Amino acid sequence: MFEFESRIRYSEVDGSGVLTVPALLDYFQDASVFHSESLGLGVDHLMKEQIAWVLSSWQIKIERMPKLYEKVKVQTWPHGFKSFFGYRNFAICSEQGEMLAYANSTWVFMNMATGRPSKIPEYMLEAYVMDEPLPMGEGIRKMTVPEEYQEENAISVHKYFIDTNGHMNNGKYVLVAMEYVPEDFIIEEIRAEYKKSAMCGDVILPRVTKEEHKITVNLAAEDGRTYAVVEFLERGAVCD
Repeated sequence: MFEFESRIRYSEVDGSGVLTVPALLDYFQDASVFHSESLGLGVDHLMKEQIAWVLSSWQIKIERMPKLYEKVKVQTWPHGFKSFFGYRNFAICSEQGEMLAYANSTWVFMNMATGRPSKIPEYMLEAYVMDEPLPMGEGIRKMTVPEEYQEENAISVHKYFIDTNGHMNNGKYVLVAMEYVPEDFIIEEIRAEYKKSAMCGDVILPRVTKEEHKITVNLAAEDGRTYAVVEFLERGAVCD
């Protein structure tokens, strides 16, 4: 397990003084990057070798969000590799050890020169020490894109959405999707699946489906294909 400590900053909270969902994802993403950096397999290494870990899907469960200035410990650990897939858990805990939010994720190891998935090299399999997976219920499943939806105003992908892999950062998709979640909708679980990388200058068409206790945002391309689909489950909802 890799971990680091932090305090919740003013720049990371919403109007009620608690950590925002995009900031939570930033903590998780930073933890995975820090873990790789600590092993000498970080951003510089990946860029030099023209390889990358690309996020395929999230399943995030929230017990409660930490408050402004609260001390937290952020943890991450891989729990499996298979072909070109990697599986990683995350958790953010209080100073007393309470698990505030936790996640499972699936990553694809990519050859950036060819733009295709690639078998994970042996030296990476040896570097990352596996740990037991978190009990996440039914786990990450294939998401269904709703056929009925309300199409919202188009959004352009700006330069500040782009990460070191040259495409829209995975957290930015959730940031965009959060715009369509009402303030009184208390999020208990988030599921996201990434299907197509958005590049700077691309146009995203948010297609929003609201059901009882569930909001699904299909972030679609102009040709109708999906960049990412994000699902928010309200506290108290029964998962299907």
